[in-house]
Amino acid sequence: MIEAVGLTKRYGDKTAVYNLSFQVRPGSVTGFLGPNGSGKSTTMRMILGLDNPSAGQVTIGGYPYRKLPNAPRQVGALLDAKAVHGGRHARNHLLCLAQLSGIPARRVDEVLGVVGLQDVARKRSKGFSLGMGQRLGIAAALLGDPQVLLFDEPVNGLDPEGILWVRNLMKSLAAEGRTVFVSSHLMSEMALTADHLIVIGRGQMLADMSIGDFISHNSADFARVRTPDTDPQQREKLTAALTEAGGQVLPEQDGALRVTGLPLPRISDLAHGADVRLWELSPHQASLEEAYMRMTQGAVDYRSTIDQRAGLQQELQPGMMPPQQMPVPGQGQPGWYAPPPPQQGGQPFAMPQGQPPAGPYGAPAAPGGGEPNPYAQAAPARPSAAPELTKPEDAR
Repeated sequence: MIEAVGLTKRYGDKTAVYNLSFQVRPGSVTGFLGPNGSGKSTTMRMILGLDNPSAGQVTIGGYPYRKLPNAPRQVGALLDAKAVHGGRHARNHLLCLAQLSGIPARRVDEVLGVVGLQDVARKRSKGFSLGMGQRLGIAAALLGDPQVLLFDEPVNGLDPEGILWVRNLMKSLAAEGRTVFVSSHLMSEMALTADHLIVIGRGQMLADMSIGDFISHNSADFARVRTPDTDPQQREKLTAALTEAGGQVLPEQDGALRVTGLPLPRISDLAHGADVRLWELSPHQASLEEAYMRMTQGAVDYRSTIDQRAGLQQELQPGMMPPQQMPVPGQGQPGWYAPPPPQQGGQPFAMPQGQPPAGPYGAPAAPGGGEPNPYAQAAPARPSAAPELTKPEDAR
């Protein structure tokens, strides 16, 4: 098990990670998410003893990494797939690592087979594609048959078959009771792979919860309802019935209705009571990507200058006129609706209150409250009391 308590890392006057406390438990795949520059790679480097924390501590199985006996046999990691001597054959690269850790040579051939590189074992790694380099890095992580594994963007450069293979590999490793900690920007892949999520932004904890709870607490589910297109009066009658029952009804561009605030059985009963025939009644649950974007929209450091969610415009010099705001496409047109507000609290890094923590070290509970529509006004300002959490160029 990986355990961090009050983990902080500063580079001079810049703070990359601030007061992180979390646990990565065995038997499940834990996803590590956050925008670029949020401190994910810095955190992983501190876990592996490559960087010393400025405050707090992180342990693996109760010990700092540097005090683990024969650490490569207990912890495997892939942080940089390019950290390979290009002149070495793939097998020789793994053989060097094995000899340093007292691992028998037969294990090298085993892991080459596991990652599918047995046919190129005698080729120099400098000729490998990005995907082949990722497979070699994963082979190095598996070399000691460790109980704890850390992977930073393991599917970069892999084709669809390779991505599926990595997904199944992560799940099988966790099913064996190992601790698997995976950082990735591919939300669709994390939704299929991870059981638990740790989300950070600008070095601070945003969420520590199961993937199901994360989606439900940071998104608004709705029902999609459609009445016969040939009878507009039925649509109007249903809208009136749903509104009277306390639902919120918004028209969609294709003529369907988006209904929130009412469960599907209640919508069906109201339609039946109003003698309205339904062509469609289907639930919609937000994806992990939608929930992630809502939670982290105030913690993104790098935005396009035309991104209306940025809220990072520079202060105007005296005498300058503010730039003209660009309209949101479709706003003001029939059928347009604002997206439902995110469920995060007013301050982007405030820890949610009023609910018990998910773990013994204060893992944040479900965020509550609402945040202004990012398309209507600037994102909330960073709290003045929090330290400046920008990082050097090489910190992610």
